[in-house]
Amino acid sequence: MKLAYIGTYPPRECGIGTFTMNLYKSMITDENQTTDTVEGFVVALNDHEQTFAYPDEVKHTIRQEHQRDYLKAVKFINLSGADMCILEHEFGIYGGQNGIYILPLIYRLEIPFIVTLHTIVKTPSYNEKAVLQEICKMAHKVVVMSHKAIEFLTSIYNVDKDKIAFIEHGVPDLNFNQEQSKKEFKLENRKLLLTFGIISRNKGIETVIKALPRVVEKHPEVLYMVLGKTHPNVLRHSGEEYRNFLHRLIKSLNLDDHVFFMNEFVNQKELFKYLSASDIYITPYLNEAQITSGTLSYAIGVGSAVVSTPYWHASELLADGRGRLFDFNDSAGLSNILMELLDNPDVLKDLQKRAFDYGKTIKWPNSGAKYVGLIKQILATNPKVQVKKETSIDPLLLPPFSLNHIKRLTDDTGIIQHAKFGIPNLKEGYCLDDNARALLMVLMAYRQKKDKLALDLAPIYLSYIHYMQNKDGTFRNFLSFNRNFLDKVGSEDSFGRTIWALGYLLANAPNDAYYQTGKVVFFDASPNFEKLQSIRGIANTMLGISHYLRSNPSDDAMTERLRNLAGKLIKQYEVNSSADWKWFEQMLAYDNGILPLALLHAAKILNDEKIKEIALESMNFLTETTLKDGYLSIIGNEEWYRKGEERSIFAQQPLDALAMVLMYRQAFLLTRDKEYLAKLFSCFLWFMGENDLRMSLFDFETKGCCDGFERYGVNRNQGAESSLAYLISHLIVLKAFEELEQQDIPQQQTIQF
Repeated sequence: MKLAYIGTYPPRECGIGTFTMNLYKSMITDENQTTDTVEGFVVALNDHEQTFAYPDEVKHTIRQEHQRDYLKAVKFINLSGADMCILEHEFGIYGGQNGIYILPLIYRLEIPFIVTLHTIVKTPSYNEKAVLQEICKMAHKVVVMSHKAIEFLTSIYNVDKDKIAFIEHGVPDLNFNQEQSKKEFKLENRKLLLTFGIISRNKGIETVIKALPRVVEKHPEVLYMVLGKTHPNVLRHSGEEYRNFLHRLIKSLNLDDHVFFMNEFVNQKELFKYLSASDIYITPYLNEAQITSGTLSYAIGVGSAVVSTPYWHASELLADGRGRLFDFNDSAGLSNILMELLDNPDVLKDLQKRAFDYGKTIKWPNSGAKYVGLIKQILATNPKVQVKKETSIDPLLLPPFSLNHIKRLTDDTGIIQHAKFGIPNLKEGYCLDDNARALLMVLMAYRQKKDKLALDLAPIYLSYIHYMQNKDGTFRNFLSFNRNFLDKVGSEDSFGRTIWALGYLLANAPNDAYYQTGKVVFFDASPNFEKLQSIRGIANTMLGISHYLRSNPSDDAMTERLRNLAGKLIKQYEVNSSADWKWFEQMLAYDNGILPLALLHAAKILNDEKIKEIALESMNFLTETTLKDGYLSIIGNEEWYRKGEERSIFAQQPLDALAMVLMYRQAFLLTRDKEYLAKLFSCFLWFMGENDLRMSLFDFETKGCCDGFERYGVNRNQGAESSLAYLISHLIVLKAFEELEQQDIPQQQTIQF
C-alpha cells in the first residue's frame, strides 16, 4: 500500500508539520516486510517563499500562495502510483482566501483521500464553512481528534456522522526520567511549571504570571518556563509586542527569578525532556475555541500534571480526573490549584499517574495503526473517485507571477512611465495613470498572494497619488524625473483611474494607515465626480465607487453618485447605439471594455435591470467585433474603428486586453455563466501570443510586458502601463480560476474586483 501525505513538514517549525511527520513514521513499515508493507511520500507546504532542507520522504513541495503549485502537485500525486492520499487540514497552511487553493488539488485527485481536521470553527465565516464543507464532501473519511469536533461537523457543517472517524491525537513514544531531565537542565532544586507552544496573545500566558506571586511566596523554588517562539504571523504584523508586554508584567510583579522564556522551537526529543522535567503543565488559553491541542496531548502522554482552562479539547481530554481546570482569565483560581498541588505531593502524583496511564493508550504506534486500518477498510470497498473535469482556465499556462520588472521601474518617487526595452527611461518621468494602476496591482497581489514586495511598494504609489492632488481635489498627471510638475490638471481618464485604485484600496486596505490616507484623498476628490464628461473617466470613477460601496453599502450619497454616473453612460449609449451598432460612441476607440465593465459593476450594486441589459448588449457587441475568430483581436490605435468604416488592426495595446479580461470576469460574477471565463482566458492569452501576429508580448527574461505591436511587429519597450496591464490580468485569471473552482459551492455576496 502506497500513501501520499499532504501537509507541512519539519524542519518547518509548525505543529501540523510535527503531526504529519509522526503520522507518517507511525504508518510506514519496514520495507523488508513481505506482507502488509506500507510505503509513502510527503508533499510539503512551504511557508510563503521560504524553502527548507527536507528529509528524503518529502518528494514534492507547494509554495503556500502559488496557485499553480497545487496543480503541479496533484499531477505528481496522480502519476506516483499512490493508492490513497492523507490530507492534513488547517486553514492557515493553504493559500488563497481561507485556504481555498487546496480545492483545485483535491478536485483533481484520481485516488481516494482522507482528511484530518486540526481546526473546526464553531462560528465560521461563510467562506470558511464553504471550504471545509467542500473538503468533507470530497473526502472518503474525515478524521477528527475530539468528540466535540464530531458534534460541530454534524450540527454546523452538515457532515454525515458515518463519514467521520475518531482517532485521538498521537503522542510520540518517548520517555525520560524526571530526575535525570531536571539534572540535565540544572533544575534539580526547582518545581517546574511549563507552558509550551507557538506564542501569541490568545495563549493567555499573562494569566499564569499574575497567579504566581502567591505561589512563589510559599514555594520560592517554583520556576515557570514558557517554551516556544512567537507565531510567525504575529511577528510579521506586531513583532514581539506580546512577549515584551509579558516581560514588563514580570518585572512589575518582581518575578524575574521565577519566570523564564526560552524563545526557541525545540525538536521533539528536547521537548519531551522538558515535559518530563516539569512538575505541572499549564495551558492557560483565553477562550474555549480550541478543538485540538497537540501540546496538551503530549503533556498527558508523558504523565504531566496538567492544569488548564476549559477549552474544548482540554475539557474532554482532562475528564475523569486526568487534569484540573480553571476558568478563563482566572489567575486567582489558577493560584489556588497550584498551591493545592504543590502543598500536597500525593495529590500531584495521583494526577500524574492518571495522565500517564491514559497517555499509554494514545501513543503514535496505536494512532498510526488506526489510520492504517481505516485506509484498508476504505480501499477494500473499491471506492469511486469523482475527478473534476479540466476547466476552461489553465493556470499552468501562466508564467510564474513576478514583480521584478515593476521593482526595476520603481524608485522612491513612483513608477517610471516608460522604458527602453527592459530598462527604465528616466527622461520620461512619472504619470498619475501608471502610479494608480501600480497601486491597484500591488494591492491585488498582496491580497491574493501575500507578496511582501507588493506591500512594500504600495506606499510609494499611494504617496505619489497624494502628492499629485490639487487643493480642489483634482490631480496633476505628469511629473518630471527631477520632480517638477508638467501640468496643472491631468486628464479625466487619469482622474478616473486614480479613483478606481483608491476605491479598491478602501475595500482592501492592508492596514489602517493606508486606509485613512486613501480615504482622505478619495473624498477630497469626490466633489469632482459629477463634473466628469469623458465617458472613460466616468467609467473608471464608477469602478472606484463600486469597490468603495461594497465595503460601505450604507453610504446612500455615494450610491446616488454611482447611479448618476451610470445614467450618463446610459444616455451616451442611447444616443449612439442602433440595431447594428450597440455602442456608446460612433467609434470603437481605446480601453473599450472599461465601459461595459463599469455598467456590469453598477448593475450588481444597484440591482438595475436596464443597466444590466445595456452592459451585456454592449459587451456582446464588443465580443462580436474583437473575438469572432476565437482569439482577441484588439481595435488598433492607428485609426480605431469608426462606424461604417474599416477597423484598424495595428497599434494594439495591452490596456485593451486588460479591460476585456476584467469585463468578462465581472460578467461571470453577475451571471455565473462559465462561458465568460473561457472568453476571459482567451483574452489573457493575447499577452502570450494568441493574437493577430502570433507573437508573445510577455518577456520571460525581464518579466515585463512589451508595449503592444505595430505593423513592423512587437514594440519591445516595456513601460509601466503595459507591464501593469499584464500583471493585473494575470491576477484576475488566477482569481477567476479560483471562482470557477467554487462554482458548485453556494455563492454569497463578496467583495469583488
